[in-house]
Amino acid sequence: MDMYPPGSSIRNWTCTYCNILQPPRAKHCHDCEKCVLQFDHHCVWLGTCIGQRNHCRFWWYILEETALCLWTIILYIVYLKYNISKTWWVDVIIILLLGTLSICLIFLLLLLLFHCYLIVTNQTTYELVKRRRIPYLRGVPQRVYPFSKGLCRNLYVFCCAQNSILPMEPMPSAQELEDKLRPYTCLDILSCRCC
Repeated sequence: MDMYPPGSSIRNWTCTYCNILQPPRAKHCHDCEKCVLQFDHHCVWLGTCIGQRNHCRFWWYILEETALCLWTIILYIVYLKYNISKTWWVDVIIILLLGTLSICLIFLLLLLLFHCYLIVTNQTTYELVKRRRIPYLRGVPQRVYPFSKGLCRNLYVFCCAQNSILPMEPMPSAQELEDKLRPYTCLDILSCRCC
């Protein structure tokens, strides 16, 4: 019971669709018809939910797509540099593809940076977007990340521990949340409070 916020009952944490006990940070996906631990979002491009077990792979997928897009742009630029014809309309398809790929690259970079931010703060897209509607995050101040364990630990858990059986993260106490709200000082950096 210490996994849930004070004053809540187990009945509040039972999924009404699956009829199972949901730990904090789990959410039922209506597209997949199942509950997902650390639900981030349902990806329509991949046709699956992104959560605790595949968020790291999703990040690598975005990174690979970004690299592929950048590489293709470079190839098109090199092609245009050496094979530009006197009549511009011959290369119009290449120029249109170059423009489209540039727009895609911008969106992919933004998505990659957004997920890097989520990793560093140990949040999910769902928790960030629906923060005020999620019961266990309602009383948490805006700039406090209740599940963050510091930069190094967050990166380790994200990269190395997504497939291992970890105990569910309990809700931090009110004192822990208050400590996280306090701004960092030079002394905190020396004592590794930040990571």
